[in-house]
Amino acid sequence: MKIVLNKDQMQIDKEYDVVPFRSRVKEYAVKIGLSLVNQTKLITAASELVRNMLKYGGGGQVTIEVISEGRDNGIRLIFKDSGPGIPNLEQAMRDGFSTGKSLGIGLPGTKRLVNEFDIKSVVGVGTTVSIIKWKNG
Repeated sequence: MKIVLNKDQMQIDKEYDVVPFRSRVKEYAVKIGLSLVNQTKLITAASELVRNMLKYGGGGQVTIEVISEGRDNGIRLIFKDSGPGIPNLEQAMRDGFSTGKSLGIGLPGTKRLVNEFDIKSVVGVGTTVSIIKWKNG
C-alpha cells in the first residue's frame, strides 16, 4: 500500500510555469535520494507530460507526492487537465504517434522512463496521467 509522505500542488497555466515545476520535481527527487540517472528520467517524463498538458489540455494542475511502499520511497506526479480528452488512448500510446508533428518522446516514451504509468482520459472532460519513479526502481 502506498503512503503519501509529502504532497504539493502546482497550477500550470502558461509556459513560464514549467521551469518552477521542473525545479520542484528535482527538489523532491534529491530529497528522497533518487540517483542522478533516475532524476533525469523523472524530470524528462515530467517535462513531456507538463508540455502535453499545456499544449493539448490548456493547462491544469500537477500534484507532486513523496510516497512510500514498504521500504521504498518514490515520487508520484499526477497531471490533471480539463481539456478535450484523448479520443483514442490506444493510438496515443503507440510509438511514433504524434498529433503535434513533433519529435517529442510522447506518451510511450514517457511510460518507459518511469516505473508506473497510468492514464485516464474522457473526451470532453479531460485527462489524468499518474507516474511514479521509485528510488530503487
